[in-house]
Amino acid sequence: MKRREFLGVVGAGVCGMAVANAFGQVTSNRPKQPNFIFMVSDDQGWDGLSVQMHDAITGSKSDFYQTPNLEKLAQQGMRFSAAYAPSPVCSPTRCSFQTGKSPAQNHWTKASPIMTAADGYKLIPPMHGKNLSSDETTIAEMLKQAGYTTAHYGKWHLGGGGPGNHGYDVHDGNTGNGNAAPFVDPNPVDIFGMSRRANALMEENTKAGKPFFIQLSYYALHYPQNALASTRQAYENRLIGRSYREINRAAITEDLDTGVGMIMEQVEKLGIGDHTYLIYMSDNGASGRSRGVLRGSKGSLWEGGIRVPLIIRGPGIEPDTFCHERVVGIDLFPTLCELGGVSQPLPAGIEGGSITSLLSGGKGVVERPHEELVFHFPHYQSGDGPHSAIMLDDYKLIKFYETNKLHLFDLSKDMSEENDLAESKPEVVAKLHDQLNEYLASVDAQMPQTNPYYDPSWPVRGRRGRNNRRRRDRR
Repeated sequence: MKRREFLGVVGAGVCGMAVANAFGQVTSNRPKQPNFIFMVSDDQGWDGLSVQMHDAITGSKSDFYQTPNLEKLAQQGMRFSAAYAPSPVCSPTRCSFQTGKSPAQNHWTKASPIMTAADGYKLIPPMHGKNLSSDETTIAEMLKQAGYTTAHYGKWHLGGGGPGNHGYDVHDGNTGNGNAAPFVDPNPVDIFGMSRRANALMEENTKAGKPFFIQLSYYALHYPQNALASTRQAYENRLIGRSYREINRAAITEDLDTGVGMIMEQVEKLGIGDHTYLIYMSDNGASGRSRGVLRGSKGSLWEGGIRVPLIIRGPGIEPDTFCHERVVGIDLFPTLCELGGVSQPLPAGIEGGSITSLLSGGKGVVERPHEELVFHFPHYQSGDGPHSAIMLDDYKLIKFYETNKLHLFDLSKDMSEENDLAESKPEVVAKLHDQLNEYLASVDAQMPQTNPYYDPSWPVRGRRGRNNRRRRDRR
């Protein structure tokens, strides 16, 4: 289906005929613009749901997390098997969601404290501010220009005065992880409170006939010990031999799924499903060691750190379908602008491409300013040290800055990144390395610098430093 034809399908789906709405009224003036509900989970890996994210890989779902509502959402919509967070950590990804630009271009590549020369690492990571600039035009500001009510609930973690300074009409304030800690049973990490607030806004705007964009940035999976006691007990009874950490994490995952179910139920109750997109995505890979088919985890550019679940349900999307085309979080900015009928030109520097052509059948072309996808993490966190990655066609190149070593993988055959092709395909390595360097230069990416005080005989003093040193030694 061509892009023009797909948009015609969307238009037919949202305009509709006169029908009785959820309030018992007969109406023919449903909004022509679709609603958007963007649900973001935190630290949830690609295989962190009971939803199989790839139709040919049984290991692309969890064998102990239970997410029945997300299973239902997937059955009603499309799963993206090759979806990527812009960053392996939260704040840079969240900034990219708002701006449509990569962390490298945003000059925001780290969330937690940044190491300095005094921490004793071989390289000094770049420093950067942690406030979303007022000079940036956010997705909320773009949609407001098209008549949308905009709301942000939950974790903001971007400073800059909070969502209200960046286009959101309704919001929870300038929040971060710590705001979730006080919320325990019966409202673990405010999952159910957030969903109730979103449901109220949905009802208010549906009555007013006004389209809305809601971002629910759930705090979960942070503070898993805050999970409902009843959910945790069910896992304790079933998962004999699992650690308390695993049980708590499974419990908070299911509680999050319940919150998603509340949103889905409200959409059905209001009768707005035919013109509402529900989008579910994680901000980065799972924390801790990967136990699935993907290598790596949060804080690394191995697949386990950046490949994440993405499910979209909405007008024109065939149920229970898969898309295997590579997409990234920055693609949502131009996609929502196109689907929402934004008439203004996109802001300068947008790096994502609209994925509307994929939604009608899972195949199509995503046109971005750059043919390659680049992920830049010039920091210490996972034990890999500062590194960058570039993807083009089937290949992925990873560069580690401490050693300047280059590793090449064919993701079409080796999703687990076990077979390094760097020595056997030097021409591919050279091409991708050149493109990586050209891209980083084009966005003036911040790079790690040599630490003049580095002494390999001294232990590093950074947070989790000694553990990181041991991991590097084992590599």
